[in-house]
Amino acid sequence: MAIVFHCEHCGKKVEASDGSGGKRAKCPACHNKVYIPNLDSGEELKLAPINGEEEEKQKELMNETYNLTQEILLERDVPDGPSGSGRPAIEISEKELTKNIILYLRQMANGDLDDATRTAESIAPYGRQAIMILDKIAVSEMPEPELADVPPQVLSGLIRNLRTRIS
Repeated sequence: MAIVFHCEHCGKKVEASDGSGGKRAKCPACHNKVYIPNLDSGEELKLAPINGEEEEKQKELMNETYNLTQEILLERDVPDGPSGSGRPAIEISEKELTKNIILYLRQMANGDLDDATRTAESIAPYGRQAIMILDKIAVSEMPEPELADVPPQVLSGLIRNLRTRIS
């Protein structure tokens, strides 16, 4: 016959083998150490009364936690791109944007596609300004020094690719 008692920490019903009476073991529910009463010695099993107020407070806190978690999970109204005015929230200098565009073109020419994708995502919010810079690079007789070793046809294709991606 198994020894049946309630965990002193979580109150869950625990069953232990006959030979384990008088020893300590982990509660399977809360994993706290519990004392297994020795029923052979006539040891009385003492249970603490359930506090209704505390249990109700625990349920209220759990409901509040659940509701707050749901509110946070449902907050998906954060815009992914530029604000409604069509302009990015943070301004960037033309020099910095040109540097990012050249970096993207270099990464694509080197085959660093993951890095190029991240760079393109940082360029995309500045679409109109980036297209103007791309047009300047495309019509330039002399390519930027960082792109001098890229064949003109390849560079032209990469510029078209980024232009399409931004638009």
